[in-house]
Order: sequence, then structure tokens, then C-alpha cells
Amino acid sequence: MDSSEEYRVRVADAERSKYQPVRVGLCADCRFAQRIESARGSVFVRCERSAVDPSFPKYPRLPVLQCAGYVRRPL
Repeated sequence: MDSSEEYRVRVADAERSKYQPVRVGLCADCRFAQRIESARGSVFVRCERSAVDPSFPKYPRLPVLQCAGYVRRPL
């Protein structure tokens, strides 16, 4: 692996680590949150409640600190 490949791997790892509770808030452990990763490596959180209730945004602005639809994901 040359240095440019190593750099890309380090950057990709850093990007993936952004999906942490501090960055996404309640979505980090909500049973209705779905982690979406694009082909380019960007990570989004999609709210599955939005499919049945339009009052929930499909892609909420993060971090989500309050949410009427939050349900903790079972451990």
C-alpha cells in the first residue's frame, strides 16, 4: 500500500467514526434510525418513522437532541 492509499484509508476511517452518539444524538441508538452510507463514503441517518408519519424528517438535522418518536433500540 503506497502512502496515498494509506491516507485514503485513514480519512475513510475518520469519516466513519463521525457516526457516534455525540454527533448524531438520539439517532445513535433509536430503533427507527437507519445508517446510510453513499458510494463516496458520506454517512447519513434516515428516520424510518418518516415513511408513515410526514411530521418526521426523512433525513433529520444532526445532532437530534429531542424527538417525539424516539424509541431506544433493544440491546
